[in-house]
Order: sequence, then C-alpha cells, then structure tokens
Amino acid sequence: MSDVGKAAYFTNRELSWLDFNYRVLGEARDKTIPLFERLKFLSITSSNLDEFFMIRVASLKDMVNAGYAKPDIAGMTPEVQLEAISVKTHDLVNTQYTTYNRSLKPMLKQNHVIIIDSFEELSSAQEKYVDQYFMQDVYPVLTPMAVDSSRPFPLIRNKSLNIGALISDKADESEYDFATVQVPSVLPRFIEIPSENREDRTLMLLEQVIEKNIQKLFLNYKVICAYPYRIMRNADLSIDEEDAADLLKEIQKQLKKRQWGEVIRLEVEDGMDKRLLKTLKKAMNVGEASIYRINGPLDLTFLMKVNGLEGYEHLKYPKYQPQISGDIHPEEDLFSQIRRKDILLAHPFQSFDTVVDFVRQASKDPKVLAIKQTLYRVSGNSPIIASLAEAAENGKQVTVLVELKARFDEENNIIWAKKLEKAGCHVIYGLVGLKTHSKITLVVRQEEDGIRRYVHLGTGNYNDSTAKMYTDMGLLTCAKPIGEDATAVFNMLSGYSEPLQWNKLTLAPLWLRGKFLELIHQEEVNAQEGRPAHIIAKMNSLCDKEVIMALYKASAAGVKIELIIRGICCLKTGIPGISENITVKSIVGNFLEHSRIFYFYNNGWENIYMGSADWMPRNLDRRVEILFPVEDEVCKKQVMHILDIQLKDNVKAHYLQADNTYQKPDKRGKALVSSQDYFCQEAISRAKEGKKKEEELSRVFEPMYHNDEEDTGI
Repeated sequence: MSDVGKAAYFTNRELSWLDFNYRVLGEARDKTIPLFERLKFLSITSSNLDEFFMIRVASLKDMVNAGYAKPDIAGMTPEVQLEAISVKTHDLVNTQYTTYNRSLKPMLKQNHVIIIDSFEELSSAQEKYVDQYFMQDVYPVLTPMAVDSSRPFPLIRNKSLNIGALISDKADESEYDFATVQVPSVLPRFIEIPSENREDRTLMLLEQVIEKNIQKLFLNYKVICAYPYRIMRNADLSIDEEDAADLLKEIQKQLKKRQWGEVIRLEVEDGMDKRLLKTLKKAMNVGEASIYRINGPLDLTFLMKVNGLEGYEHLKYPKYQPQISGDIHPEEDLFSQIRRKDILLAHPFQSFDTVVDFVRQASKDPKVLAIKQTLYRVSGNSPIIASLAEAAENGKQVTVLVELKARFDEENNIIWAKKLEKAGCHVIYGLVGLKTHSKITLVVRQEEDGIRRYVHLGTGNYNDSTAKMYTDMGLLTCAKPIGEDATAVFNMLSGYSEPLQWNKLTLAPLWLRGKFLELIHQEEVNAQEGRPAHIIAKMNSLCDKEVIMALYKASAAGVKIELIIRGICCLKTGIPGISENITVKSIVGNFLEHSRIFYFYNNGWENIYMGSADWMPRNLDRRVEILFPVEDEVCKKQVMHILDIQLKDNVKAHYLQADNTYQKPDKRGKALVSSQDYFCQEAISRAKEGKKKEEELSRVFEPMYHNDEEDTGI
C-alpha cells in the first residue's frame, strides 16, 4: 500500500469548511423548502462566514505576519490558504446575494412582504413616515464623527454596520472630509412602514432610513455621497494562561481587544464612490482581496428577524415541540427511574427538560449531598444555573467548572461564574492551557443502602435554548463504574488528582487519541484475518491526520467505514487502494447535527461510544473531553437505530464524491427518508404510547391511591 500520509490524500480544513457553508447555502436555494426557512438558512451562512473570518482567517493572517510558512496536511502554506479562501469566499458571497436578489426577495414580494431597495422607491406618505421615525427614534441615538486635522479616524467597532460619507463645506467638491456614523445596534435593523397596498407589509432597513436623512447630521456641510460599510476584525483571543495571575480578569481584558483587532474584511456597498472607498481602504489598512463589494444589504443576518415575523406560519416548517421520552414517567421520581435502567436521550426530538429536571430535582432532594457539573455554554436565562445556585443555598456541596474560554461565550460565562460563586458554589475555571469541553453532571445521593452516584453524560452543551435546535445525545445512568469515573473526573479537574486507572470513561488529552486509534486498528486486524469489520462514526468534523491515516489503512485492509460528518472533512473518498471502502455523508437539515457517536463491530462484540469530541487535533490534544460507552442492550439498539436511519437519509444528505465535491443522492424510484423528520414523528408516536401506558397504569392503581389522604391522617 502506498504512503497514506501524502498531502494529495487530504483536503484543506478551511476549504472543507467553506464547502460546508455552501451546503447550508444550498438549503437557502432549495425551492422545495418553505420560503421563510430559506431566509433562515441564508442568514446562517452569513453569521457562519463572520465567525470564520474572525477566527480562522484571522489566525492564518497572524501566521503570515509572523513568517510561519509550514504547510498543512494538504500541503498548503498559510499564504496559499488565504489566496484560495479569498477566491472561494468571494464566489460564496456572490452566490449569497444572487440567491437573495433573484430568488428570495421576489418570492417575498409575491407573498406580500416587500423589502425596500432604496429610499427613492418611497411614496410621499411613506417618506413622511420614515422622516418622522428618524427624527423621533433614530436621530437622538446617532453620533456622527467627522475626520479632519484635529479629529483622528475613529475606532470602528467589530461587526458594526456604519455609513461612511464624504462632506464638504465648499462649493468645490474636490475638497472634502470623511465622516462616519454607526448604525445603532440598539435599534431594530428594519422598520415596518405603511404600505400602499393593504395586503402588503413593507420593510425598510435602518441604514436606509439614516442614509435618507444623513444631511440632517451635517447641517453646515454638503453631503457628497454616503454608503454603508462593515468591517470584521481579528477576534481570536490570545491568552498566556501561565502568566495570567487571574484568568477571569485576563479574559475580561482580552474581550475588549476584539473591538480593535486587525481588520481582516471590509464589506462595502457595490458602486461605492471610489474616493470614499480609497479613504476606508487606507484607514483600515486592507488589501483588495479583503474588500467585498456587496450587491444588496450588508450583513444578511437580519433575515433571521424577517423569519421571525408573525403571520407567516404557512411559509415555515410546522414548529416542532420536543417530546418527553417514552422511557420517562414525568410523575415518578427521576432517580428511581435511573436506578431501574439507563436512560438514553436524543435531543431535540426528546425534550431537554429531562436533563433540566435531573439537576432541579437534585437541588431540592434532601438525600442529595453533592452536585458537580461542567458548563461550556449555557443559555441567557439558564434554569440549570438557577438550580445549581438553589442547591448551594440549600446546603449541598456544589462544584461547577465554568469554561471561561468557550469562544464568543466568554462574557456570558464570566457573569454566570460570578453568580454561582455568590450563591455559594465552588467554581473552578478549568485547567491551564486546556479547554474543558466535556459534558458531565454528577449527583451524589445518600440512600438506604449507602452512597449512590447518578451521572449524566452528553454530546452537547447544558444549554436549554440550543437543545431545541441541535441534535445531541445524552445518557443518564447510576452504573457504579461510571459513577466512580465521574468522581475521578472532577477530582482531576479541581485538584490535579489523576486516577491510577479508569473503569469506563476515556478522557482527552491523555488517553482518547490512543483509544480511537486502538479501536480503528482492531477493525483493521479483524479485516486482515478475514473477519467482518465495520466502523460507523458520526461527528461534526474530521481533520486529524493520524486518525485519517488509520482510517485509510483500515479501509485498505477491507474495513467497511461509513462516516456521517456534518462539517469539515479532510479525508478524501475514492482513492484507489486506500479509501474505496469509505463513504462520507453530510446531513444539513432544520436542526444542526451535533452528536458524536462511534460504532465498532469488534468481531460481533459491538462497541458503541458517544462523547463530546470530534476527530480533530484540538479535541484530542488540547481539550478535556469524555468518551463514554453505551452498554445497556436497549440503549445500544436505540443508538444503532439512529445511525441506521441517518445512513438511509436521502433527502437532507450530501455524499462526498471522489472529485471532492458533495452531491445529493439520486432519489428516483426510492422511498424518501429525511432522518430528522423521521425522528420527530417517531418521538411523537412514542410519547403518545408512553402517555397511554401512564394513563392505563394510573387507572389500575387508582383504588390504591384513592384514600391516601385518609390513610396518612391528613
């Protein structure tokens, strides 16, 4: 077999991510999808691209500036990567706006939602309304800033939308100054204005309202021209944790720097005055490749707000309500149910309320002695945080690891950390140099037969909001080996106490890489010895070179490998003699695929694992991650059922081709399977069955409960 480590056998990580964003954009272009859902997908591509520039492109620019020229696994230096990214992102942005201008906006108009292109389209009545709105609601908030010899160029905030103008106090327009005004983010991005037609709803963007009235901000000047622009800055935090005496204060300090990091992208309205563009280009110190000329409204994330307009439910998917798992009996104590059997949860098809209730019941239960939990991302008004605080106030030992380095949630997590400390919780901030990305909750309970440990392990965050949008798995268990391991995890996180051995859990960064390589290698050995060998792995991203090489070797030995990878995939399929036994599919649907599931046939002793880690260097080497086994036979069947349906998906799935493109499968003559829709319907059916059983049981036991009040003497 040829060398499986050749650069030609790998795809660049950043270009693969852009391919993923193209797949999301494909949902916005899909005419079979309801119109308002398409708006949502287009908005997501825009917010995705923002984060990509602020972190990934920024990191590559830092490498180039530092003279770092080492090629990646695909043989591309940082400079070459930036050139390729620039070409691909310009094409992506052009496709975004073609989709918006030629498809979505006309369809909105057909459905009586009109987005004004220019204030010149306004009728006299609409013009009067807009001018009045400007003077009453917008003008008092604005701060116009001129640049001249006595006033330097102001700080333009990261991701802010602004209007740049050239102004002159003379009749000769060849002498001019630059001025800028920030479009205030505290006001709605668009307003609804009176429509000429009673059936229509007319929307006008805030920057157009300001542009129309910009002369009122510069009364003693003539406004030569005015155009919107937007910048993206380097937002990758650089924290020297070894030298940071107080990590909390250091991160707070670094957060402020996001507002004035290096400009890495400048978006301007197509047709902007050349003099104005030249001024911005010089002030922002950006090259031509970093300038994006936009044919339409800057920052399409406003479409998510349009998606939220009421009265257009017929243009959206029916709203799905997560169901209580059929294995859960809401009226019964949750700890009793976990004692009977392990409980598997599949979100958002099954409600995350079960996890919230697990922590809430623990906070109130007098038998609970301690609660320990890791928090990576939580919601703005988290019921889990409230329960942890209540538990501490109730005298329980509460230990919470709050990961302050969770990207773009740092500020939120600092607030929660302080609140928890104030309530009496013991808050720790993770290990130096590592992000704690694992999802684990340990509840220690005093019971009649002694101490029992209840554990929740998950693939997603303890965030009740995103749990309605992300597909994730969770396991509730009181298995003694896992309980012992959970205790060891928290002792390691809080006191650097490393156990001599682990029972069931495998942790990164010390042991997880070796575990995965061992499992893959065992399948390779089985195939070489003529035994059936099979790997199914579902994750968000695959870009670890050592893991990919192991998969290539296993494939070459005859192992059947089926990968379900939502986003980045640096592995190539269809390489003769190397990856012919590997298939890769990406599912992009209404929910964000987020669960990590790993199946190994293991000569018939099937192993199933779930966890918080993708097959990426950062997860395997630079984060605290947990991989946990699914051993209960009923739970194993449930997981295999999930993988089976996802592998059959031919509606929302894209297959990676040998030429490195992604294509949807040919559905002609085949039964349509949309895995997410399937799981929604299945969860509803099972919840109904569970409710029916509950009602039957309550009728059977009704005579026993009928005289409860008399029997207890109440």
